[in-house]
Amino acid sequence: MLWFLICIPQEMVWPRIITSVLRSNSPYPRLMDRVKTEACHATSLPSFNEKEQEDHGYENKGVDVGNMAETDGYLNLFGLMKQRFLNFKNQKYIKELEHFQSLAKAQYPKFMVIACADSRVCPSNILGFQPGEVFMIRNIANLVPTMKNGPSECNAALEFAVTTLQVENILVIGHSSCAGIEALMNMQQDREPRNFTHNWVANAKVAKLKTKPATSHLSFDQQCRFCEKESINQSLLNLLSYPWIEDRVRKELVSIHGGYYDFSNCSFEKWTLDFKECNVKEEKNSYIVKEKELWC
Repeated sequence: MLWFLICIPQEMVWPRIITSVLRSNSPYPRLMDRVKTEACHATSLPSFNEKEQEDHGYENKGVDVGNMAETDGYLNLFGLMKQRFLNFKNQKYIKELEHFQSLAKAQYPKFMVIACADSRVCPSNILGFQPGEVFMIRNIANLVPTMKNGPSECNAALEFAVTTLQVENILVIGHSSCAGIEALMNMQQDREPRNFTHNWVANAKVAKLKTKPATSHLSFDQQCRFCEKESINQSLLNLLSYPWIEDRVRKELVSIHGGYYDFSNCSFEKWTLDFKECNVKEEKNSYIVKEKELWC
């Protein structure tokens, strides 16, 4: 029962609680219930005690505090995580309280993003997405399977984003040095997938089949780079295999975009699928992209 006593800013809570309890003659269990209620009340959110920062050895550096790669030990990692959360709460949540209270009631994101699970590729970080702006799914190699491949967490998220949230843009983000694409390129064509990763990246086999003849004169690393971008475009085409996406794209209610983050030189390529020029027919599909941009 002591855990909540440590976390409560006592100078704010106890005077109100004791006065209320004395007036109502509430028994001890009711006092504990009241403490929890008062401590979680959101109309007036206190800032965290600066002394607590000193005790943990962290400074208030804004939302981003410290580097986990340079932190050792289980407790230190979660101490750093706690400090980041408290900084987020005080530097962003409390300062934008009205916005976050509105988000607590409903979300209206403009974007659905499919990105890689790679720890170096964080769309909210590199593209500055804020809470409420994007509905996101991340998986190995940022792949979108075709509808015929059956249910997955990716198409479940897509269905919710498009049919319920009614997002206006779907953005598939790939990146350089993708281990998932490298695994795909290393797979033997005549062998069955050996593990979960191989089974998953096999969703991009069409991209591999297009890459091999187009890059036979290039090094393996260059072939992988080509396939990284080709797989993004194949995922864009795969999105059109879902009738509820294809219908909204046809009605110009949804636009489909590709993006490629190169962290070797910190550049970002963006393009849009030209729906009117697409031909979606299994392995003989074709596509045209437009509105290409390079941000560097």
